[in-house]
Amino acid sequence: MSDPITVTPVTSRPDRKAFVELAYRLNGSDPAWVPPLRNDVYELLTPGKNPWFEHGEQQLFLARRGGRVVGRISAHIDHLALKQPVEQGMGPHTGNWGLFEAEDEAVGKALLAAAEDWLRAKGLTRALGPISISVWDEPGLLISGFDHPPTVMMGHNSPAYRAWIEADGHKPVKSLFTYDLNIEEPFPGIVSRVIQSGERNPRINIRRADKSRFQEEATLILGILNDAWSDNWGFVPLTDSEIAYVGKKLKQIVFEDLIRVAEVDGEAVAFMITLPNLNEKLKGMGGTLWPFNWIKLLLWLRAPKMETMRVPLMGVVKRMQSSRLASQLAFMMIEYIRRDSTAKFGATRGELGWVLEDNQGMVAIADMIDSKVNKEYVIYEKAL
Repeated sequence: MSDPITVTPVTSRPDRKAFVELAYRLNGSDPAWVPPLRNDVYELLTPGKNPWFEHGEQQLFLARRGGRVVGRISAHIDHLALKQPVEQGMGPHTGNWGLFEAEDEAVGKALLAAAEDWLRAKGLTRALGPISISVWDEPGLLISGFDHPPTVMMGHNSPAYRAWIEADGHKPVKSLFTYDLNIEEPFPGIVSRVIQSGERNPRINIRRADKSRFQEEATLILGILNDAWSDNWGFVPLTDSEIAYVGKKLKQIVFEDLIRVAEVDGEAVAFMITLPNLNEKLKGMGGTLWPFNWIKLLLWLRAPKMETMRVPLMGVVKRMQSSRLASQLAFMMIEYIRRDSTAKFGATRGELGWVLEDNQGMVAIADMIDSKVNKEYVIYEKAL
């Protein structure tokens, strides 16, 4: 008979280290898994470093069998999410779980029970996950697209987890898609004509971001984001502290040629952020920049060349989203960044996402530029 499974809260530095390191052991043999930088993982989990903790609380758990760490999970509450409308996915009495890793189904079941018990003790009646730890970080469980690595800031997990989570009573509530596209060739004729029409419109100006005014530009762009995404399922507003934090985190891997701001009549109304796929460099670094990986990374960032670009964020202010101009601005920004991605960075493919399954505007844009779904992530819910 195997040893019993015990699940205990993370309460010490050795526990926290074990929590972080487990992912590297369980996923190390998966050729599609990209080891995240350990410093980034610790920062994500640390109050005082991650401003999410200004409005959120979290409890980490470890599962052990025979004294050996065999699983982990986070249970957490975002107090801003509790204030969102129920019909948008979050709302009162809803907590989250995430950062799930388990050696087998029995371990997974014990971990989910511990997270649910913690949320229940906090007075919550619904669990939504995996969300690790904010919807702006890595939401959803990968259920298709295991054959190739994720792009920068996207998650990857064992294909076994889906069956374990669903067998435990968690029901799919929302799918998130990423779209793959060839960016070496111009977009189809109808899209090109829409772009050319926009270029003749004197009201429209599509400009590059100005990195010399980085924080000002970050505040502008993320302010548009808060407005543009405010009706989306799962939306939780970014605070001023989080906007400053995101700007600081992204500063080293964003490039003016890969960010566009769309102005109409001199007002900034839309944006698109594209990131070079840093995972192409991180894949062989084992989750650390020491002793010499930091030099390799810095040298690469001076003039990065990569196969793939990822579009993690784009948006148009809410009041314009139902207009024809909104899709025109989107196509123009995508095309201008496509040109620079291929000519200046050597990229051959792009990835859009994640995109909510029912975001009709973005799904239509993805279809019109001949992109195809290459990964699907699912968020689950369960009554407590």
